[in-house]
Amino acid sequence: QVQLVESGGGLVQAGGSLRLSCVASGSISRINAMSWYRQPPGKQRELVAAAPSGGRTNYADSVKGRFTISRDNAKNTVDLQMNSLKPEDTAVYYCNAYITQATMPFTTDTYWGQGTQVTVSS
Repeated sequence: QVQLVESGGGLVQAGGSLRLSCVASGSISRINAMSWYRQPPGKQRELVAAAPSGGRTNYADSVKGRFTISRDNAKNTVDLQMNSLKPEDTAVYYCNAYITQATMPFTTDTYWGQGTQVTVSS
């Protein structure tokens, strides 16, 4: 069984910073892409930043220059450093990973964390 667990959310004033962390655990053979999504109140879930395995990171236009995604493949973690936060960044943030299991049937599936709330006050 594979699990993703996020941490680091909270309440911050506009202009402040937060760092989100996500760790994958369980029967893991390979972690492919790791990403962060968010779901603002009353809106659909959207991609914030992605870190493909061995590829270039990419970001939503709304967070470019403010957010940085980073992976530690040895620790199966992905972090999201969020600077210059704005009230419109308020959302539940979800970690997402595309993982190949190390046990039969060795499937590759998409996994989600439980979400962590980020609230930015004006």
